[in-house]
Amino acid sequence: MKYRGSCHCGSVAFEVEGTLDGAVSCNCSICQRRGSLLWFVPRERLRLLTPEKNASTYSFHRHLIRHRFCPNCGIHAYAEGRDTNGTRTAAINVRCLEGIDLASIPVTEFDGSSL
Repeated sequence: MKYRGSCHCGSVAFEVEGTLDGAVSCNCSICQRRGSLLWFVPRERLRLLTPEKNASTYSFHRHLIRHRFCPNCGIHAYAEGRDTNGTRTAAINVRCLEGIDLASIPVTEFDGSSL
């Protein structure tokens, strides 16, 4: 299925294709503060609808993940990195997707604070 998503003001917009059968809630220092629910997909399934330059980037710790957010409204829409096999991956903030019933999505807790 194809989903559309964006930040609050629409400056960062995207489409993502895949089966949304669950999300991850992480308790690392950044995820706990921003409260996003993450859906991991191969990076090639994420297509930006706005210029990449519209999203700012924040990296921390080992600088392996590019946390992408809107500099206008501050919403974290997605992140980019690589999985343990080296495959380019996108972490989509499910809360930014249009028409999603969050209560129907199973959420798995991840102990990112232990990494």
